[in-house]
Amino acid sequence: MSHLELPLVLFSVFSQTAIGIAIMNAGRQLVDDDFIGEGRKQWGIVLVFLVTGMVASFFHLGHPLQAYTALKHLSAAWLSWELLGISVFLCLTLFGFFTEKGKKSSLVASLTSLIGLFTLLFMGMTYAPPGFPAINNVLPTVFFLLTALVLGSSFASWITPSEDRSGLCRIVTVSLIVGLVVYLIVPCIWLSGGTVMAQTASAWIASPLYWGRIAIGLVLPLILLWKTKDIPPWLPVIILIGELLGRAAFFKETVHAASNIGGLY
Repeated sequence: MSHLELPLVLFSVFSQTAIGIAIMNAGRQLVDDDFIGEGRKQWGIVLVFLVTGMVASFFHLGHPLQAYTALKHLSAAWLSWELLGISVFLCLTLFGFFTEKGKKSSLVASLTSLIGLFTLLFMGMTYAPPGFPAINNVLPTVFFLLTALVLGSSFASWITPSEDRSGLCRIVTVSLIVGLVVYLIVPCIWLSGGTVMAQTASAWIASPLYWGRIAIGLVLPLILLWKTKDIPPWLPVIILIGELLGRAAFFKETVHAASNIGGLY
């Protein structure tokens, strides 16, 4: 990290959006006995986000066609588990898309969302390396889960009738409020930590990416939700822009411990 890893920004945000939509789909099927959903459209939107993110990730790899070799290191690397989780999630999504017959398929939807949740955990562990003291903890998993919830619930509105969107509105609103609290408090906590943590906090607080994430991805959507009492079709796009800014700050502004090697503390 400490660089603007655009392929990883796109991969992580888009794949977590796909997982979030799958979770929303499974949740509605479990709590609503009459819910069937939009059939292939439901699975299709998950596929679009997931495949877009996976294609973007190839530009981060030196040898994209050999990405599968990462699976050889399941006993030693969380990155391998992340690849496995994404691959299984993709297979289940494809299965749901091609076997969709307009009937309720809560078993497939539930299994897909469960694998998605495990994948979020694997992602969180992958991006919590010891070399980055500020995020060598549960924070990446928290960030990624919030992204999945806020983007998944907002984009799920595209395939949900307006009369059935009240539940999604509540999920989006609560997720945005929690996200706002978390993103404002975390840098303050880092300021009271060690040297590298404090440097990370200062870098985040001084970053236009961080404040753009707060303003565009959290505050503005909350105001618009309060005004409209609904999720307009363009609102998820605004939230997505904010999430991309926030993820760019995550990769670019988080300070590595090696930056102080040879320097005075």
